[in-house]
Amino acid sequence: MNSILLNKCQIIFQPESYTSLNSLLKGKSYSSVFVLVDENTHHFCAHYLLQNLETDLNIEIIEIEPGENFKTIETCLQIWQSLNELGADRSSLLINLGGGIVTDIGGFVGSTFKRGIDFVHIPTTLLGMVDASIGGKNGVNLEGLKNQIGVIRPPLQILIDVGFLATLPQQEMRSGLAEMLKHGLISDEKYFNNFEDLSNFDIEKINDFIYESIQIKTNITEKDAEEKSLRMQLNFGHTLGHAIETYCMNSSKMNKLLHGEAVAIGMILALYLSAEICNFPVNQLDKSSKIINSYFDKVDFDKNDIKEIITLLIHDKKNRNGNINFVLLENIGVAKINCQVDSELIYKAFEFYKNL
Repeated sequence: MNSILLNKCQIIFQPESYTSLNSLLKGKSYSSVFVLVDENTHHFCAHYLLQNLETDLNIEIIEIEPGENFKTIETCLQIWQSLNELGADRSSLLINLGGGIVTDIGGFVGSTFKRGIDFVHIPTTLLGMVDASIGGKNGVNLEGLKNQIGVIRPPLQILIDVGFLATLPQQEMRSGLAEMLKHGLISDEKYFNNFEDLSNFDIEKINDFIYESIQIKTNITEKDAEEKSLRMQLNFGHTLGHAIETYCMNSSKMNKLLHGEAVAIGMILALYLSAEICNFPVNQLDKSSKIINSYFDKVDFDKNDIKEIITLLIHDKKNRNGNINFVLLENIGVAKINCQVDSELIYKAFEFYKNL
């Protein structure tokens, strides 16, 4: 597969990915290399990466705890301290090996340590490959609220090695699938319809879907890197999805949801809101919602849950001038940003989701 260039960041696919990384190591005068991992990628992925690195430079591994609860400034502080103690300088390279949490944190650390060092992302999850590592967004949560602190700065390279997906549980695979479904909904009905039934697709077909999903995101992002307008459509399903994810993460009564699981619910809710506000076709509402719902377990929300979720919407990053802004659809491939939605309609959207 041909590499993709996004605002000076190369997205490189197997088998060329490690060749390109080794060329980077040889071509730049790096003083040292650091590999950021979590407990899982340290165990399952780090050895394979190290086997493929061709360098005489000193390589140090820094491990963080896995999970959304550790996507915090405190974790960044630990990494900054480790880099200092291990002698990192402005000529060091940071390789972020992991899912979206590792690449988000690693990108933020790399963007800020010594006022910025070079970094490379090697996503090991489907979510990381098709979404989290793409586009230069780096950051952490604040007091349980999603992605409140961060910067936009792209890595030098993103290496896509689908071999890492063999280490993932099915729940993690479905989490990444949610973002691929989103890419189809906001840009390409034909692409979205591919997900009606994945039972007969082989690994090569999945590779093609990953590549196409990355192309969709890069085509949007390169036109609006700072997320001033067009890039906002990539947040379809995320306004309520992030609020649901945050609520479930902090609630003692709810099971925690992976990012994609929460976004899948958010997309179904957004499709209903799109039909009510933007005249999204009802037949598409039913079909699209059922496709999304078929991949994810249903979550029960009572009225108090929904009230708390609505309260959390005030912290969404798309909000402007006190307004809570949604991304909705007029049709598949036709997104509309900065849509206002009243609370009564959100309750009705949850009722629609409940009755699917």
